[in-house]
Amino acid sequence: MSLIPDLAPLRDQIGEAIFSRVAGPEGVRNRARIHGAPGPRWFGPERPVRRVHGDASMFIGGLSALLLQSLHPLAMAAVAAHSGFRGDPWGRLQRTSTFLAVTTYGPADRAREACERVRAVHERVRGTAPDGRAYAASDPRLLCWVHIAEVDSFLRAHQRYGARPLDEAGCDGYVADTARIARELGVPDPPTDRAGLAERLASYREELRATPEARRTARYLLLNPPVPLVARVPYGAVAANAVALLPPWAARALWLPRLPVAEDLCVRPLGTAVTAGIRWAMAPAREAVRSGRV
Repeated sequence: MSLIPDLAPLRDQIGEAIFSRVAGPEGVRNRARIHGAPGPRWFGPERPVRRVHGDASMFIGGLSALLLQSLHPLAMAAVAAHSGFRGDPWGRLQRTSTFLAVTTYGPADRAREACERVRAVHERVRGTAPDGRAYAASDPRLLCWVHIAEVDSFLRAHQRYGARPLDEAGCDGYVADTARIARELGVPDPPTDRAGLAERLASYREELRATPEARRTARYLLLNPPVPLVARVPYGAVAANAVALLPPWAARALWLPRLPVAEDLCVRPLGTAVTAGIRWAMAPAREAVRSGRV
């Protein structure tokens, strides 16, 4: 008789709980449709975008991206007025995760349809920011900001916490892959390598500032998240690492503390441990996708 406990049931329970939160009640069915449907894909199995978007580091990268995106006052105004993220945060996460899955792994025709649906929604998102400026979610420059903030956050999270960080060519390949999706969403000239991504991010600095709504959103996401009590500790580790991933100027703008020594000694190891735990819990689901048992 083995003295080593069988952790498979616990792993399955945790993995299913995480997947249901992120993918929603239709998650299993959507996964089967995305991975099991025949037809050509935008990205082959060797492409960097598949490695990045399939890794547990996306949990940290996604939260960090939301914080960074909030620093554009017009983007923040549009989210505050139209997204309903406070009333239905899990629904918004599930829609985003499904979009990422479809465009990264799904058949090309379904990926294109998903982008067309998002563009149709963007056409309806218009309004006036608290500073009096008009905004439209379909504005190419605003679309570009949301895209590059997301791509930069996902990539930096992967390079820090991913199971298999990319080499330099792989990083450039990831930016190029995501540019394919961005063009379908209406971004006319997205960056296609890491140097171009850095230059484009720098070009927005004069437009960025933390509005009161951005700081309220940061407090909500970091201090009052809509997660069950049992998940507060791992979520806290994800949140701390999302802040540590931000550029220093962005953290300062949002009034988020940065303690480099504490980050190196405590925060980053916790982030590595949490992403490893998520990766372990969701391993059976990934294996089912790889083997075709979706």
